[in-house]
Amino acid sequence: MTTLLLINPNTSTHVTDLLARHARALAPAGAVLHAVTAPFGAAYIASADAVAIANDAVPAAWAAHLAGHAAPSAVLVACFGDPGVQALRAATSVPVLGLAEVAMREADALAAADADGRYAIVTGGAAWGPMLEDLALRLGLSARLAGVVTVERTGGELLADPVAAQAILLGACQQALALGQVRAIVIGGAALADLAAPLAPQVPVPLIDNVRAGLRAAWHAACTTSPHPSTETP
Repeated sequence: MTTLLLINPNTSTHVTDLLARHARALAPAGAVLHAVTAPFGAAYIASADAVAIANDAVPAAWAAHLAGHAAPSAVLVACFGDPGVQALRAATSVPVLGLAEVAMREADALAAADADGRYAIVTGGAAWGPMLEDLALRLGLSARLAGVVTVERTGGELLADPVAAQAILLGACQQALALGQVRAIVIGGAALADLAAPLAPQVPVPLIDNVRAGLRAAWHAACTTSPHPSTETP
């Protein structure tokens, strides 16, 4: 049976519910989704300290899931920043994906189609700027990164006011385009899953919704992975 474990590193269960709704909409026939929330940490991760805590909370969520279930076919860590991804990859042989890495690789590939092409990231929370630049460097995805445009409101605050969020994110996309040679823009943030699609007609380059990109890749990985034993190391 194809199973996907979605781990929300934020402790907000309404974000888990949002992610699960999108995951089920993209699920292949007969596949099973398990969506879990981090057992401790920030309600919505918006600082380096919160990321550090999530690096421990994600493996804890994995271990708790394994206590009652067989190992899944794949895991998606559903926070744009990918806390805990490396720890899980060290703990299990099943594919472990992160929203940021999947979306950034997709954007980088689009940018690479143009000799001078670049991509940009738009996200909520100023602290994410340097953290995402560092992640791009570690993933080997910094050469074509034009920049990270952050807005003052966090993803959680944008989710709470979607009407204002549309105008805020559109302005950020325009700033991203002004960086020059931008051929794709990633809309990053687990809570922004419903906000990217309405912006697309107003932006002249592809907008990559990090949640949809991550889920498509995760379901694909789950469907193409051989079954694993139920005794993975927590």
